[in-house]
Amino acid sequence: MKLDRPARRALLAVHVVASASWLGLTLGLLALGTTANTSAPAAAVEASVRTMKLFADLLLLPVAFLTLLSGLVLSLGTPWGLARHRWVWTKFWLTLATTTATAFALRPGVDAAATAVAAGHPLPDGGDVLMGPVVSLSAYVFMTVLSILKPWGPTRRGRRLRAAARPPGTAEPARG
Repeated sequence: MKLDRPARRALLAVHVVASASWLGLTLGLLALGTTANTSAPAAAVEASVRTMKLFADLLLLPVAFLTLLSGLVLSLGTPWGLARHRWVWTKFWLTLATTTATAFALRPGVDAAATAVAAGHPLPDGGDVLMGPVVSLSAYVFMTVLSILKPWGPTRRGRRLRAAARPPGTAEPARG
């Protein structure tokens, strides 16, 4: 399945906007987590954690799934392919891992912190509201760099497909 140019461009725009939104939400979570960990007034800690919960409950997973789905369709509908280039393959697995971590680690950690703070208890573990955004942000920045630089060349499967598409008797171009 190959996407035509208008569909590919529209899907690329959706993917870039969703990815940038996920990155921006994570930066917001990091700022709020830092505020929750460094603020003395209980009201500031509670406001930060409640806002984090709002971001985590309403925005993170839809944006994460949109990023994953649009990236998957783009890779399958363009010559880049899902398993033809190492950078695409790496981005796919990192996106899948960070989406899973968002659902099963980051959100529950934020929910636990919000529940504790709302009950009048101190922030249970400041690392819970900081480490998720730090790890996520690192992964998203890395994936953004991969999208720009497109390093590492084709996978074994990509090399096989490229060789099969070449007319007989032509050699693969030399790497320089």
